[in-house]
Amino acid sequence: MIDVTIIHCWSAPRSRSTALMYSFHERKDCMVLDEPLYRRWLEENKESVTRPYTEELINGIPPKHSKPEDRPKWEKEKEDLNSRILSCIENMCNDGKRQGIIFLKHIAKHAPLFNFEKDCEMNCVPLEVDEERVHLTHKHLLLIRDPLQSLSSWNASNDVHNGNVTPNEVGIVNLLYIYANVTSKSDGSGIISVLDSDDLVSDPESIIFDLCKDLNIPYSDEMLHWEAGPKVCDGPWAPWWYNGVHKSSGWVRESNQVYRTLDPKLLPALRVSLAPYNFLKQLTHRYRSRGPPPSEIYEDPRNGNLLVYVGTPGRGRLVPREFAGVSPWDSSVQGGDATWEGIRVYRGKILSLERHLKRLFRSAKALGFQNVHSKEQIMEAIFQTLAANGMRDGAHMRLTLTRGEKYTSSMNPKFNVYGTTLIILAEWKPTQGKTTYDNVKGITLVTSAIRRNSPSTCDSKIHHNNMINNILPKIQANLAGASDALMLDLDGFVSETNATNVFMVEDGILHTPHADHCLPGITRETILVLAKELGIETNVRRISLAEFHAADEVFTTGTMGELTPVTMIDGRIIGDGKRGPVTTRLQESYSLLPERDGWSTPIPPFKDTE
Repeated sequence: MIDVTIIHCWSAPRSRSTALMYSFHERKDCMVLDEPLYRRWLEENKESVTRPYTEELINGIPPKHSKPEDRPKWEKEKEDLNSRILSCIENMCNDGKRQGIIFLKHIAKHAPLFNFEKDCEMNCVPLEVDEERVHLTHKHLLLIRDPLQSLSSWNASNDVHNGNVTPNEVGIVNLLYIYANVTSKSDGSGIISVLDSDDLVSDPESIIFDLCKDLNIPYSDEMLHWEAGPKVCDGPWAPWWYNGVHKSSGWVRESNQVYRTLDPKLLPALRVSLAPYNFLKQLTHRYRSRGPPPSEIYEDPRNGNLLVYVGTPGRGRLVPREFAGVSPWDSSVQGGDATWEGIRVYRGKILSLERHLKRLFRSAKALGFQNVHSKEQIMEAIFQTLAANGMRDGAHMRLTLTRGEKYTSSMNPKFNVYGTTLIILAEWKPTQGKTTYDNVKGITLVTSAIRRNSPSTCDSKIHHNNMINNILPKIQANLAGASDALMLDLDGFVSETNATNVFMVEDGILHTPHADHCLPGITRETILVLAKELGIETNVRRISLAEFHAADEVFTTGTMGELTPVTMIDGRIIGDGKRGPVTTRLQESYSLLPERDGWSTPIPPFKDTE
């Protein structure tokens, strides 16, 4: 019995696909076929495609200038795909091999001639072998390359392809067609790997090792090098196409980087090709291993498959998280020119939605935004996002409204002509966890050396995206091993933390800094209301750092983390180092808000299917 793995490698017609064929040809357990569907494709397209060897290839007759020893190679092209594969298998059996690989280099535009459901040439019977002697496994490999790089060097072979720059010639769209066909096999047996040739050139040893692992074949370092010059596996068209790759002897990046100008006439093909390339790129091993595995970074694994809302008024849509993004000309990118809200979902309701949207629109007005989303549009987008992700509880939304896209790079708002950009990022995020806080055991704070900005510089009453004043203290807290940083105002009084408002309890009285130098948070406002309901005396005033150090209780407030006890500030233990009784009472009261009248907005019912 021999196990034979047939690898169908599909790519655009560029030299790296030939180099990969040479790489596999160096393996002692592998036989190679160079574009076995080319002749049939050329025969079916000879009226629209011109090649200097068209008639010779179709008829299996070598050109007049050919050497006599080239004749068998031209004649071999007349055989169908099944016959050529069977010939390889027979040779392997005769050599007494127990395992073997047949590598087929295909061009993506030849894909319509292949039956992906049956893994055979179109309009031909599936390959039949003696199953007691041979076990076959078909696998498909997509070799991709950034279409910009391919098109930038397009004119190098202009004399062969006559300047034809259609998307079919670029090949990326065809590769997406192949991916769809392989992964849609009715029996679910489609096996496919994606390899970016730029990754292969930059790190051949590890990429080939990973490729062999993906294909479940033994790794061989023989694949890294080959002798320069023509190969016996070359198709008869090699003299017209392979001169460049014949000069190579392995996977080596060019020492002299070439900087090319893209011909504007190639832009239409580039625009069509980029979307499928971006999708396929994310299936490569290098992309999937660009950071820690999902099991290490997602507290909830569902966050790896979120749908995000992005768009201008009336033109928004939901996209998978890996495709979500805004234009480099968007004002949020150009200058942090945006406003935002954090909103929580509890048990089928959105807490304080009306107040969050009111603050959002006030901030947008203060910033002078034009052509702004309506309240109805934003609420509809929120419900769409929650429904698409199946979120009715335990979720947090980051809602961002930017000034929108500019038509040229500038801080000047007069160049914003497309309307605001709305981004709704909803995540599964518990109020207590790795990405939030511990609301039972509490957190530690360290006082930041950076002061909270005042209304004379950048007014925090605008819930803006200029967050560097918050980020730098957070870095300081991270380096100090604290949860967050306590920030002082310009006069040295406590303002808030880098992320939340802050309260302290002294002799049963609840104190919080006034909002002159901080954002008057919605959760902060809620706690002041609840305290009054519970009969807890409150005092909004200037509070010194020393008072916080000596407080009986301290806690922070924010939409994401709700109420979080603080057990230590700058090494000083707060109270007895545990959550205090006032904090506990307010936490319990806050937890009941979603069910109280006037505090939340019900989420409409979701439908899984129509």
